[in-house]
Amino acid sequence: MDFSQLEDRQPDKVVELDMMKVAKESLWLTLLSAVFLFLGNALLHGLFRGGGFVFSFSIKGILIGTLLFIIGYVVLIVVHEAFHLLGFRLFGKVPFREMAFGLNLQAGIAYATTKIPIHNSGMRKALLLPLWMTGFLPAAIGLWSDSYLLLFLSAWLIGGAAGDLAMDRELRHLPGDWLIRDDPEEPKLYAFRPDCPGE
Repeated sequence: MDFSQLEDRQPDKVVELDMMKVAKESLWLTLLSAVFLFLGNALLHGLFRGGGFVFSFSIKGILIGTLLFIIGYVVLIVVHEAFHLLGFRLFGKVPFREMAFGLNLQAGIAYATTKIPIHNSGMRKALLLPLWMTGFLPAAIGLWSDSYLLLFLSAWLIGGAAGDLAMDRELRHLPGDWLIRDDPEEPKLYAFRPDCPGE
């Protein structure tokens, strides 16, 4: 398909996020994930220790933990966006030269976008790949290794995927062969029926 045909065409559907709603969902998702993961870890490792729960902390431990959390969070946010790019390549066959990645310091966010449309089925996979790789995978490693730092990081990254989940919820109602174009500046997707005139 000649994607330039979409340039002058009105989208059949626009998916635009309500950022206040997404922020609330992100907060709840982070809190619920943290509670679920912390309780799950306490039960899992408490059972292996004969049912005894041990809790201790120190000022030095809190400071080191906070520093490691901040560094880990920044790194995982960048990795989250890199997985979007990988998803565009794997599931949308988008050449790397047709993607963009950067930081919006004013908004305090990192972003990844594709300059050309991809099919809805591929876009949905590309949207959710970072949730699996930076949210659920670290959670599984954290549960296995009894690392509350990893569990806390994964809870934040799961909550941080609220916008991706919201977009996926909207795209779920569209057929897989529709073309989805990402807005390069706003949290918005443009959806087009595949029966473009002139195909």
